[in-house]
Amino acid sequence: MPALSWLHLAFLSTGYGLSLLYGQLAWTAAISVALLLFAGYAVRQQQTPVGQFLGHALFIVMALALALHWMPGFFNGRAIAPQRLTDDAVPFAMYLNQDKPLIGFWLLLACPWIVGRRSLRLSVQATALGLGLSAMLALGGAVLLGMVHWAPKWPDHAWLWTANNLLLVTIVEEALFRGYIQGGLSRRFKHLAQGDNLALLLASLLFGLVHAGAGWQWVLLSGLAGVGYGLAYRFGGLGAAVATHFLLNLLHFALFTYPMLA
Repeated sequence: MPALSWLHLAFLSTGYGLSLLYGQLAWTAAISVALLLFAGYAVRQQQTPVGQFLGHALFIVMALALALHWMPGFFNGRAIAPQRLTDDAVPFAMYLNQDKPLIGFWLLLACPWIVGRRSLRLSVQATALGLGLSAMLALGGAVLLGMVHWAPKWPDHAWLWTANNLLLVTIVEEALFRGYIQGGLSRRFKHLAQGDNLALLLASLLFGLVHAGAGWQWVLLSGLAGVGYGLAYRFGGLGAAVATHFLLNLLHFALFTYPMLA
């Protein structure tokens, strides 16, 4: 196993071991871990293509179940009680989800090709490109739609929000939507002249659609932001996509109404 995979596995084991020790995880969470291990084994083996397909199918079902908090054994504690970060904003609350990060860890361990490593210079340039485009399309669009306005702030719990958004939200979402979906579609469409562009657009569309519960505005804005994240991934790898997504979320949190106007 590559050194980086051992590092991911060490973080995974330490984090969930502590959660179990402090009563934030039940033994029934082992069901999810066992199913993901089985899916990972199926995906990594090379003898049976049908087995690889079934492994990916099982992972997709598990990713959906974990993202929607359907699997047992995870006690996702509330870290920030509902409150208005500015007087004109809708109330905001934050939970430290322990089920959703399993999606990202599985992808890093079972599908290391999602990382798409690039040089530091290319990654920084791709991040700048993706962030500029995402900020213009998503934040600019939110202002034009009357969903947010200029509201600089840095509340006491901002550092907790920052850590949660980077480690438990952004990395997981980018590993799934850019690394797994966009990267996987690019591999499938490599025979097409516009295969990379098609993969980017489809991943951005799916990313927008998962925000449908918040309304059509968030579907549109998330999809537009996804284009910027996708460009960052295409030219700078997974690290650039994560940095772009996280920095856009940070700009939204620190400088504009969060999460949106009431």
